[in-house]
Amino acid sequence: MNKHLKQLIDLAQVDKEIDAFEPQIEEANAKYEAALAKTKSIEADIENLSNEIKEEELKKSKNELHLAELSTKLEENAKKSAEVKTEREMKSLQLEEEIAKEQITFVNEEIERLEKIIEMKKKQIEAAKTSLEELNASLESVKAEVEERLEKINEDRQEVFKQKEQLLAQINQKGLAFYQKIRRWAKNTTVVPVEDQACMGCHMIIGDKVYSDVIRGEDITTCPHCGRILYVKASEE
Repeated sequence: MNKHLKQLIDLAQVDKEIDAFEPQIEEANAKYEAALAKTKSIEADIENLSNEIKEEELKKSKNELHLAELSTKLEENAKKSAEVKTEREMKSLQLEEEIAKEQITFVNEEIERLEKIIEMKKKQIEAAKTSLEELNASLESVKAEVEERLEKINEDRQEVFKQKEQLLAQINQKGLAFYQKIRRWAKNTTVVPVEDQACMGCHMIIGDKVYSDVIRGEDITTCPHCGRILYVKASEE
């Protein structure tokens, strides 16, 4: 096999290995980011519940104020009843008293309903806080695990970078420029094998002459359909 072709095949493999590190890094970071996002979600839930409690407590305060006003009104009516002189006035006071008592019943029920809602939301906050504490405790271990994984990935990547530097120092610059031109669009399919007389980049059948040139491997041969650099695996030569 042509020396320059062998170098390009090796370079293509190294480039694939380098590119393969990115998803590994993303996967490692995703684990920590997912845990962090969950903590932020719980914190947001706690904040929302706290705001909802404030709103319910405000409603409760308004109802308590209304209840106090109704109680005062009943007391005033009780005093007025001692001064009533006509039956009409008495019936009017009785009607006001009945309406006030009905309102007091309704307001008390509303206060009780609001208190239950407030209590329920407080329990939800406590449960969320417990979950948050547990998550924060595990977050540190997740962070440490991710950092360890990233450190190992970086070490492996540096080794591959060294291999690439050594290859680049040996490769013919004209051949390298040709490779890089194709790689700009073909990415990790810049150099592909031929299988069953088909380019494994575009999967098109190549002619007998081109196939023969690829098998000989004396020169760098490209696919007549897509322009990728072709080679045959050692077992198929």
